[in-house]
Amino acid sequence: MEALTETEVRASFVNCTKGEAQRITLPGPLDAIYWEHLDFLGWRDAKAEQRAYIVVPWTNGPVGIALRYPQSKRKSLVRSSMCSICLTLHSSSGVVNFVAPKAGPAGRDGNSVGNYFCADLQCSRYVRGTLKSDAATFMEESLDPAERIVRLRAKLEGFTRSVLGEAPV
Repeated sequence: MEALTETEVRASFVNCTKGEAQRITLPGPLDAIYWEHLDFLGWRDAKAEQRAYIVVPWTNGPVGIALRYPQSKRKSLVRSSMCSICLTLHSSSGVVNFVAPKAGPAGRDGNSVGNYFCADLQCSRYVRGTLKSDAATFMEESLDPAERIVRLRAKLEGFTRSVLGEAPV
């Protein structure tokens, strides 16, 4: 992913107002992020409980998506859940069903889409093996990291298309 400025990040959001985008708490200094290791920028808002954001590279520039998630449940190391984007197994609290209002009139009418993401939105690091899950059980992955990255990007594209109201490719 190419490095983005604060202005580019804030201007990228497609499913919230410009005012809401200006109030988003960014994930710290953007120049400290290792952009070349990311397939998307994802973070949970430190100041707004139950809010998170992702910014996805897209053909006409980055697409920012505002997400909401349910209140935290107790952590269980016995139960496992799988992220739908990177297919990483986590303890039950390590995967969250994030919900995004659709962009445009559909979102203003209350339509939304959801998907199970890693709770910390660090899917790029999990597929590259630079971050390990806290799950009690692990699945052996037959794909190499490059193939996992391609799969992650395809799944992320599908979610982004759903938010934008575009047909799947």
